[in-house]
Amino acid sequence: MPIISIAIQKGGSGKTTTAINLAAALKRQDKKVLLVDADPQANLSQSLGITEEPDKNLYTELQKVTAGKNSTLEKVIIKTNSGLPVVPASIELANAEMELVSVYGREKVFSWMLEPLIEEYDYIFIDCPPAIGMLTVNALVASRYVLLPLQAEFLPMKGLQSFMRSFERIKKQLNPDLNILGYLLTQYDTRKKMTGRVRDRLIEDFGNLVFETKIRTNIALAKAQEKGVDIFEYDKRCNGAKDYTALASEFLKRIDQ
Repeated sequence: MPIISIAIQKGGSGKTTTAINLAAALKRQDKKVLLVDADPQANLSQSLGITEEPDKNLYTELQKVTAGKNSTLEKVIIKTNSGLPVVPASIELANAEMELVSVYGREKVFSWMLEPLIEEYDYIFIDCPPAIGMLTVNALVASRYVLLPLQAEFLPMKGLQSFMRSFERIKKQLNPDLNILGYLLTQYDTRKKMTGRVRDRLIEDFGNLVFETKIRTNIALAKAQEKGVDIFEYDKRCNGAKDYTALASEFLKRIDQ
């Protein structure tokens, strides 16, 4: 059972949208998927209808581990409106960046927390913060793969370069089993020449690690999050649903290689 981090060093890249809707597409193929919201902004939790911060969440469990106690992460999982199970975030997760610094084995806390759940799910997706801090490092150390969504624009390419330097250090020093699953272009607009140039540049740099699937600009994706559901619950016939269905198929082919 692979753990997959969805990460990139830039906000607005489609991380949360991809985590939710890829998980939902896999669920439609009878895969058992868990979502972990590791971003203090809690966008994933809110986008799936968790509007009030739960008393028990990723941060409360993290505190147990840092205090030398056993985590009971399975007890904080919430079944959302879409039927997707989520380990919700808390704004207090921002404190974890500082709190983890003095913890022995601080890079492996997520690994310890997720270990009891590994046999329960086909895939666990971790939605990471848009920065390389202790939360993202923990996610990458716990993961077998990282999936990198980025907007089809040139500015996010700079954030990608910075992320890749951090990725290489983490792979070398902390998790040699970590691999890139693929680079996913989001907010793709075929009417803009720039999107094609960005894709060409990605392929030039990373070859077949660039997903064939592109997530087209689709207002329904934002509206689904507003309603607190995944894209299939909102409108299973829209382009967003078609794109994430295609991504799920490509994901399964890559993960099974």
